[in-house]
Formats: sequence, structure tokens, C-alpha cells
Amino acid sequence: MTTPYEGDPDARVQSLLREMTVDEKLSLLAGKSLFRTKGIPRLALAPMKLSDGPRGVGFHSSLRRCTAFPTGIALGASWDPELAREFGEALALEARAVGAQVILGPAVNICRTPLNGRTFEYFTEDPELNSRLAVEVIRGIQSTGVAACVKHYAANNQETNRYRNSSQVSARALREIYLPAFEAAVREADVWSVMAAYNAVNGVAACEHKPLLHDILRQEYGFSGFVVSDWFAVRRTGSGASCLRAGLNLEMPGRGSSYRHSRLKREFAAGAFSEAELDGSLRHLLRIWLRTSPEAGHPAGRRNTPEHQQLARRMAAAGITLLRNKGGLLPLDLAGVTRLAVVGPRADKRICRPLYGGSAGVWSPYEITPLQGLRELVGDKCEIVSDPGTADAAIVFIGLGHRIGGDSEGGDRKSMQLPPEQDALVRKTVAQNANTIVVLVSGSPLEMPWADEVPAIVMAWYPGMEGGRAIADVLFGRVNPGGKLPITFPRTLADSPAHSEPRRFPGDSREVWYDEDIFVGYRHFDRRGIEPLFPFGHGLSYTTFTYGALAIQNSSWKPDDVLRLSLQLTNSGERDGSEVVQLYVGARAPSLPRPERELRAFRKVFLRAGESRTLEFDLTARALAYYCPESLRWRIDEGDYTVSIGASSRDLRLQATVSYG
Repeated sequence: MTTPYEGDPDARVQSLLREMTVDEKLSLLAGKSLFRTKGIPRLALAPMKLSDGPRGVGFHSSLRRCTAFPTGIALGASWDPELAREFGEALALEARAVGAQVILGPAVNICRTPLNGRTFEYFTEDPELNSRLAVEVIRGIQSTGVAACVKHYAANNQETNRYRNSSQVSARALREIYLPAFEAAVREADVWSVMAAYNAVNGVAACEHKPLLHDILRQEYGFSGFVVSDWFAVRRTGSGASCLRAGLNLEMPGRGSSYRHSRLKREFAAGAFSEAELDGSLRHLLRIWLRTSPEAGHPAGRRNTPEHQQLARRMAAAGITLLRNKGGLLPLDLAGVTRLAVVGPRADKRICRPLYGGSAGVWSPYEITPLQGLRELVGDKCEIVSDPGTADAAIVFIGLGHRIGGDSEGGDRKSMQLPPEQDALVRKTVAQNANTIVVLVSGSPLEMPWADEVPAIVMAWYPGMEGGRAIADVLFGRVNPGGKLPITFPRTLADSPAHSEPRRFPGDSREVWYDEDIFVGYRHFDRRGIEPLFPFGHGLSYTTFTYGALAIQNSSWKPDDVLRLSLQLTNSGERDGSEVVQLYVGARAPSLPRPERELRAFRKVFLRAGESRTLEFDLTARALAYYCPESLRWRIDEGDYTVSIGASSRDLRLQATVSYG
């Protein structure tokens, strides 16, 4: 007998639908348990298993220990699409090893507010960086035959009242800020699954939002996979028929709410939806179900391999961001540091534990804490002590954690401030030892009232199970830090665009107003002339880079042209290292308010000391486009545009003017 996994996929789906009863079809719209769907034994259709996985296979979806990679914001800080693809492939192999066909990631929501409990899961505040990383993670995952599930669609940017709130957001902000990564996931990576969010968008629940799920996602972007609800998100919807007609293909978990079998039977009998509509929905689901089946001939899974552990270490090091290094205190010289003080609550604290942070929690087989990593590196060549006053240098490990009220799903932070005892510890340590280094272990921006008093500040993010080794590698110069901030660090919360009015965050139980519109992150800081604590794209190195002159192939840009820009980048220092060259574009005289500059391309380049390389950037006219709120279409104004290239959004080394039209 032919199984559902043999032959042409579309023909197999059609055959299954012909053989199913209506009851069997209805049963497939909702899951069976927390991470598993129902199957149809009569037709040899096995259940499909899904797994949490933004930074590794989730404990409660596998009950097994798996590699804990750095969190999403750490990958964002790497600015490295190639590394993102490696991560995606490794993540999928770990998922396959526990029997999962769908990995619930990447998480690509924009970092709108520093207080969002899930900022640590997301990549960035910028849609271009978001898109480049998301596409490569998805390509890596799906190269193994596991389905990526890009989430959370859409405008899901806080945890407060997440089951009840409505994101009141303009069509322009949706198109320019909150949807680009989802569009790129579909158009460029052919993502196989999309997760509909908890929140409503402009008053309509995401799980029954036909303009988002059908009109934009399927009709406009060309999405051919299945849409799954966030867990229990369907409870706020009106009916099964409204969800089905909007484009929701699978409700998770368990028996379902709107897609509860008894409810669907009543609605079907009453004519609320037809069997043809039911079949149309199931085609999208079954196509991916069969494509990802273990019986479809995909690579064997593997987890906790030496290769994955080394990847976790490389990812951690690539994301570590050197924020300040006054007087060249870093890197530490093992020959000159005989006594090293290590203090602070995050020095020997494990992070990779079951459910830590919520669905992003991974239970790793081991974890190297910062203190362990330092001890391993220095060995008997340096004594690690607890008294800064007796040491050659002192390292203070501070930051947050994954409890509710910190960096965690299910709740938002109340402020950007660290616990007061941590600020006091920093000041006490630097008073005892002028060679004080602060290492922040956290997943979101923090106030640093002591920033000007401390010579060296390092952002380690949540670096995963190999994080301690990566931190030690960077502090002692075995690895030259190349991370760049994927998010602006405000000096105070009031400087953040989501916090200038109470209704913007957290909002009441029903509405959160995105009044800042497209001016999110650095776009807002540039528009208002606000000096951030550390700007978007900022990150120092142990070497220096010189930007050569900018060459433009043709400064007069026509609609079908590709604008080619080139420059020579030189590592003019004495250490090998990497630089992220960032390209921004801004309209000189826009017809409606636009950001002063927007990231439109970037390149991460590794150069040996003294090495030079010519970099080329090709820009299409889409780099100039904005979404017109009147015509509801993308438009490009004729006129002059400024192209800026540099090391951050506030460290621009090269500029040129080009004209379009």
C-alpha cells in the first residue's frame, strides 16, 4: 500500500483529502497535546511534532538536554548572516534528533521598547538587519527538511496584557518596520510556517486577521506554508469559521478553542464554512506535514555534538560587544595580570535551564559560567580573587536574569535600571581598582549611571552554554570582539520613542498606540537629536579600520538601475579583526516625514592586520522607497538622497549625494 509519504507531494495531499471524512479533516485543525498534532492511523498519517526553539530545542517540547546557543539578540549583535545560517542548520538537526518536524523560530519581532520581556529573543530594532538574519536562519533550518516557523505575526512587541491588547499601528509603520522580516522570510526564504500572535492588530485578533493572513501573507507575499496560532492565542477569536476563512491552518495546543472538534462540526453543519474551504486550508498544512516527515528521507538528527558546542562558542564570541575601552584597558595581558578580581552576581550564575525565560529556555548538558571560563583560561598563571583592592584588574559581572520582571516571556520590565545593589557594586569596585571592567550579562538595554566612571564595558548578552569560554576569549584577546549593537541604548527610558506617552506602553488592557509610527529606535533618536548612551551599530575592536574613498558608478539613479558603490576597507591596526560596514540612505527633501537615515545594507568583513579589501554594495531603487499612507503603495520620490557609510549610525565615515528620477 502506498503511504502518504511516497510520490508527488501535491498529489499525495489531494489523495489524502479525497480519502478523509469530514470528521477526520476537522480533527486535523487543532493539536492533540502541547507540541503534537493528531494523526489519522487509518490513512497512515502520523502526528506532526513541533518544538520550541528560538535559541535551541526547548525543554518542555523534548524533555531532553540540547545545545543552548546564544539568544536572538546576541545573534543580532553578530551582524553575521553566514553565522545565522550555520545556526539554523544546527538548530534543525537538534530538532530532528528529538523527533520534531517544525522548529518554532526564528523570532523576528522588532525591539520597539527596551522593557519588553522578550527583547532578548529578538534580533534587532531595524527591519533590514532583521530581514537579513531571519532569511539565513530559515534557509539553514529548512535545508535539513525541518520547517522553520517565523514568529510572532504581527506587531507583537510587549508581554504586558499580551492576550488582550491591540496594537494600534498605521499601515505605513506595519509595512516599513514590523512586516519586512516576514516578507523577506516568505519571498526570499520560502518559509514553511508562520505563527500568528497573541495580540490583535487594529482591533482584530491576529489569528483571524484576514488582511494580514490572507491578503498580505498569502496573496501579496505568496506564502504557501501553514499558519499556526501562538499557544492558546485562538481563545480571543470569534469563531472557527472566521479563523479558517482568515487563513489560520492549525490551532495549538491540545483540543483547541475555536478549532475544537465539536464546535467546528456545529459551524460546518450550519453552513459557516464549506468543505472546499476546509480542504483549501488543509492543503497548506498537509503539504508541509508530509514534506517534513521523518519518512521523507531527510538527514538524521544529532544534538550536543562537539561541532554544535563549538558553534555555540563562536556565536557567543561573535555577538559580544565592546562598548567602551578607555585607555586600551582591554584586552587583558595574561603576562601582566597576576591577580584578577572577579565579582558580581552574574559571574557564576547558570542561565541555560529548563523554561528560563519562557519558551526560549533550553536545558543544556552543561554550562560554562564566566568565572569557570576565566579559571580555565588563566590556569595557574593568574590568581583569581574576590578583593578588587588587591588585584591588578577587576571584572564586575552584572545584569538581569530570566525571571518574570527581567528578561522573560510572560512579563515586561518595570524600568531600564539595574538592581541598585549592582550599580553600587560597580562604583565600589572602580573606587578600589581603576582597572575595572564591567561585563553585562543581559538581553536588553540598561541604564548605566556609572558609564563614564568605568574604563571598559562589555555587553555579553545571554551567551549560551559556552558563554563563559567566549567571554574569557574576548577579555584576554584570544578573540577580537566584532559585535555591534543591534539596538539603541538610551540614556534613560524617557528617551525611548515608546515611552513618551502612557498610551504607547504598556497601554490599557485593550489598546497600545504606536504613535511613534515609523520612528522606532535610532530613527527616533536621529529625528529628535537625542544623544543615546550607545548608538545603534556601535561596537569597538582591539584594532582600527580605515575607510577609503567612496566610489559611485553612477550618481544619477533611474528606476531600473542598480546603484553600485565601492570603497576600500583597511585593517590599519596590529590585530586581526572584523568590521561591520554599515550603509544608510536618507532623502534630502522628503514629501512626508522620513527618517534622517535608514540602514539599507551592511557587510561583516574579517581582515588580517594590514590587510585591505574592496567592498561593493549594489542597491536597487527599493532602498529609496516608502509606503504611502494615501495610496497604500510603495513610492519613490524623485530628488536627492544622501548615502552614508560608517561603523555605526552615529559614526559615519563616508557620504555622497545621489539623485533619483
